[in-house]
Amino acid sequence: MAHRSTVSDRSYSIVMGSLAALGILILVGPVIIVLLTSFTSSRVLTFPPPGFSLEWYVALFDPVKSGHIHSALANSLYVAAIATALAVLLATAAALAMARSRGASARALEASFMSPLILPGLSFGLAALMFFSILGFRPSINHLIAGHLVVIAPFVFRTTLASLSQFNPALLESSASLGAGRLYAFRRITLPIITPGIVAGGFLAFVASMDNVPVSLFLSNARTNMLPIRMWGMMETTLDVRVAAISGVIIVAVLVLMIVMDRLTGLTRRMSM
Repeated sequence: MAHRSTVSDRSYSIVMGSLAALGILILVGPVIIVLLTSFTSSRVLTFPPPGFSLEWYVALFDPVKSGHIHSALANSLYVAAIATALAVLLATAAALAMARSRGASARALEASFMSPLILPGLSFGLAALMFFSILGFRPSINHLIAGHLVVIAPFVFRTTLASLSQFNPALLESSASLGAGRLYAFRRITLPIITPGIVAGGFLAFVASMDNVPVSLFLSNARTNMLPIRMWGMMETTLDVRVAAISGVIIVAVLVLMIVMDRLTGLTRRMSM
């Protein structure tokens, strides 16, 4: 029996290890391919690269050759920054309000707040375009911010609500018994405790906004071209290798930021809550 148990445990470990390795390969493999392709010496996107060169990174950072890419990046950064700031304010306020309520109405509101994560992005982008068109508005930077806000606010809401779920209400009761007002207690007790959750949610929201294609596709115009849409167009028309270089810069930047955020706020732990 002991021998059978040992064989069974070893077989189980081999199978699970193989599945884990396959999963890692599927997740990491495309990233490695993109990074290697970004250093190709070829004039088109090919893998494996015939040679290695920094030509496409030099071209990417050239303001003359890649001015349209820099403009799209500036638009994406602006929209992501404004939408994230608004999402932090609104989602934090919503999380504070719903964390204190246990009724069915609060649970329904919570589900509604999280619904943009379930709704297909293309469906929401088309619905947002039709909504603004019915109201007589044309696509603009403000409409992009509003569309991105709806999509990214649930990230801040979820992490902030997770932080509030670990908050001890006795701390507020103790501060009130010592004469502290609600605003003072919020500023000195509640806010410092939930700040890591807010910051982690803000980081996830910013990354989601930068990477958002459906909303940007429907609500942008020629003057508000966004980086993901610009990359998509370059892929469809010319298979420009600068797309791989852009992806390489984004991958490295997000990886570094995730490591920093995980050290500062415990991002991995908060995402799993």
